[in-house]
Amino acid sequence: MSTKPTPAPDKPTAPLPGRLTAAAALTALEGLALAGLGIYMLFVGIAGDADSAQQAETGGLTLIALAALPLVAARGLRLARRWSRGPALITQLMALPVAWTLYTTGGAMIAAAVALAATAVAVVALLVNPTATEALGIGQPSS
Repeated sequence: MSTKPTPAPDKPTAPLPGRLTAAAALTALEGLALAGLGIYMLFVGIAGDADSAQQAETGGLTLIALAALPLVAARGLRLARRWSRGPALITQLMALPVAWTLYTTGGAMIAAAVALAATAVAVVALLVNPTATEALGIGQPSS
């Protein structure tokens, strides 16, 4: 006769605020864009179409590794984990100098710079909003 452990009762959870959901979605989008660009650079390096295959491959692997931060942060935000706000904010702070660099490059990169900067500012605004901080349990004494 085997005994199965009884499952723990489900804790009632409050619905995730829309601001937190939006911040998680935008952060995940940034992570996916980084991963996609990294995969593209990796394949360009492997195919030999780049000026420097080694540089393209290294850059691609670096971008794929950097994509982990916003993707993990987005997952944490979606699950309303307190720790996820820090990595999400760090991602946005890292995105702003990148946006500036894209902007100063000129040409078609200006549109990418504006989109990246707008996304970063929007996520920061969403994450410092009292609704989001309350949902993450930030600023409240832990029980």
